[in-house]
Amino acid sequence: MEKEAGGSPPLSMPINVKPELTVPNHSIISRRGFGSSGRSISLLANHFKVSVNAKDAVFYQYSVSITSEDNRAVEGKGIGRKIIDKLYQTYSSELAGKRFAYDGEKSLYTVGPLPQNRLEFTVVLEGSFAKREIGSPGNGGSPAASSKRSKRSFQSKTFKVEISYAAKIPLKSIALAFKGVESEHNNQDALRVLDIILRQQAANRGCLLVRQSFFLDDPKNFTDVGGGVTGVRGFHSSFRTTQGGLSLNMDVSTTMILTPGPVIDFLKANQNVQEPRYIDWVKAKRMLKNLRVRHELRKMEFKIIGLSEKPCNQQYFPMKVKNGDSANGEPQTVEITVYEYFTRHCGIELTYSAYLPCLDVGKPKRPNYLPIELCSLVSLQRYTKALSSMQRASLVEKSRQKPLDRMRTVTDALINYHYDDDSVLSACGVSIEKQLMQVDGRILETPKLKVGNSEDCFPRNGRWNFNNKTLWKSTSIERWAVVNFSARCDTSQISRDLINCGRRKGIQIGRPYTLIEEDPQSRRERKNSDIYGPWKKKCLSDFGIVTQCISPFKINDQYLTNVLLKINSKLGGINSLLAIEDSRHIPLIKDTPTIILGMDVSHGSPGRSDIPSVAAVVGSLYWPLISRYRASVRTQSPKMEMIDALFKPLANGNDDGIMRELLVEFFRTSNGRKPKQIIVFRDGVSESQFSQVLNIEVEQMIKAYQHLGEVDVPKFTVIVAQKNHHTKLFQASGHENVPPGIVVDTKIVHPRNYDFYMCAHAGMIGTSRPAHYHVLLDEIGFSPDDLQSLIHSLSYVYQRSTCAMSIVAPVCYAHLAAQQMGQFMKFEDLSETSSGQGSMTCAGPAPVPELPRLHKNVANSMFFC
Repeated sequence: MEKEAGGSPPLSMPINVKPELTVPNHSIISRRGFGSSGRSISLLANHFKVSVNAKDAVFYQYSVSITSEDNRAVEGKGIGRKIIDKLYQTYSSELAGKRFAYDGEKSLYTVGPLPQNRLEFTVVLEGSFAKREIGSPGNGGSPAASSKRSKRSFQSKTFKVEISYAAKIPLKSIALAFKGVESEHNNQDALRVLDIILRQQAANRGCLLVRQSFFLDDPKNFTDVGGGVTGVRGFHSSFRTTQGGLSLNMDVSTTMILTPGPVIDFLKANQNVQEPRYIDWVKAKRMLKNLRVRHELRKMEFKIIGLSEKPCNQQYFPMKVKNGDSANGEPQTVEITVYEYFTRHCGIELTYSAYLPCLDVGKPKRPNYLPIELCSLVSLQRYTKALSSMQRASLVEKSRQKPLDRMRTVTDALINYHYDDDSVLSACGVSIEKQLMQVDGRILETPKLKVGNSEDCFPRNGRWNFNNKTLWKSTSIERWAVVNFSARCDTSQISRDLINCGRRKGIQIGRPYTLIEEDPQSRRERKNSDIYGPWKKKCLSDFGIVTQCISPFKINDQYLTNVLLKINSKLGGINSLLAIEDSRHIPLIKDTPTIILGMDVSHGSPGRSDIPSVAAVVGSLYWPLISRYRASVRTQSPKMEMIDALFKPLANGNDDGIMRELLVEFFRTSNGRKPKQIIVFRDGVSESQFSQVLNIEVEQMIKAYQHLGEVDVPKFTVIVAQKNHHTKLFQASGHENVPPGIVVDTKIVHPRNYDFYMCAHAGMIGTSRPAHYHVLLDEIGFSPDDLQSLIHSLSYVYQRSTCAMSIVAPVCYAHLAAQQMGQFMKFEDLSETSSGQGSMTCAGPAPVPELPRLHKNVANSMFFC
């Protein structure tokens, strides 16, 4: 690592000399023990104990192939389930009466074998369902033709179904997993079959399925969040192997759908207009494409492919009519408008559609037009775009549940859905208890903090404040300016209030150098506006000026204190410090130089595969402190979760990767000490990606370290931090959220792997969600108590806040850095997609735009705060 002039000497080996890069292999470790510190507390978890009486039962997996009469493969889970259901009704005896679970695509599972390894069936579906699922109605661009087609749409449709044996999946593999016995069959396969059984139950009830969650079409579960978007409350359910045995994890879940009902009402809400004449039809066409609508008079469903070019009363189409004057009596083709056809020939009164475009529900070269007022959006059509800040706030406000309500909701759902009655589950002796699982938890001691003048600060209920206190290490601000883009801010008053508040907190702030006001005619409230990203980029990258953006609604001492906490940390100050940092008594860290990393990757909105992902890694500075961090950020290929720029060798032999930046900065701020230990907190990865974290990301870190001339590889402790899970904890004897500092490392945790749940924060509203920590590697050798204490302490060092965070601060910083640096480039301008369901495609990989580097004046500041 290089050292700046006047600092400590460089590392022992020049940067451009590379030793041979040998990287040891790593595997996920098993649990080494359990924690014991803290006060005991009785808890409940939303896991339900599952008993399996027929442990020797075997699932037989069969591949399923469905083709239509013209030998085309039939795709779509909806029609696939209909066909398989009809197959069972028709050929139950040929299947030996065996019930099966079908995944909706290419596999079905039975308990015990079918009579033959390969079976072929012919299935006939009758009614309009087959027609609507296979193709779109319409003929010759004529609504009249649509009327004729509607008669033929009730014709039967024939399908060929082939079922062939694929594999055996013994249920006993789950029991072997509890005992730690290796089996030739992965217990995850058996768990997957059990989950498919639950999904099939939900599909049979007409639910929308989203992975392991299901949502019933019931308006009682709907929550309008604005913009034509509705939140739907449903349930997540999945079988899990735990130390307490097999359990069913069941939780309340929410997904977003397009608000069902009249299309015109949806468009007005989506574009926030009061009348149809204000609708932007270019945006409307993009939003409506591929959505399903229901013709309210004919009770049929169609898929929208576009809009008519002209209004309903000007859009002509050719229609054949009988002409009595014709010599041969053949029909004559006439041109007629869509409006005239429906009002005169169908006798339908159209009240507002005459001057609006029609919906095209035909095919690209054979349009079929329907007046917009005759159509309603079908329910349960997912909305996959990112929600606006106002929509998110509305969803949180309307969907949160108190702990007691959530417990009751989940338990009632389990009872009402009668899982035990399922024939496939019954065949393998599965029964599910109806009570929440009891678990033992511990409340860890709250970390003590130090503030200004080495004064002790004792958080209460996970919170503290700076009333009558000063910051631990405050900065002074001599030259600063205020730029106002808001219509309602008195910048002079805000400046005076900020100076006075800063003085009370120990920050000396001079008078602002200047106050810059935007043109009053252009000013308006711009929180979450497009100006934020360009403004940050200009200041941080081009000019090297630290900035703090505010959008005050109510200005008081608490608000100004929170603003000053961010400003102070950005300028190199420290707001508060852990007492164990001050006394240098952090176990296994105080004596050995240790860098702590937080890692996260931020992806574009769902459905946007054209937007580069942003990878952020933060590293601790000033060892042995663990409260100061610096970020390094890179772009990478869209939707890629593994960070690929930790080690980035260039053609000239140099390394331009993330780790080199952070290692050099650690060296510079830690008196020339090189880290001998690296603690990694990785956010955002699933269990299936754990091995990749060790084999791809840790491997890059080691190569980056060795590239700096180091031979000895540091010891690693690698921990994955998850918030996106469905385990909730409740007090067994109380209706409030669990107290902060809760840790659970028994019963509901993995039977072999090293994981635990921690709820470090105080849940003020709704139901608290604990963080789920998975220890993948621990070469440093923490005891369970020491590791849990360190993680708990790291939840109290987030400099932007005066409350314990729900997850460790390094992860919070990495998440924030990825999000905010992503604002530097307007990725959103690359393309638009229809209702979030499409994406931009191109031949070959597209180049990933790089983020601009920070100006040297701010490169080492905590700019992401």
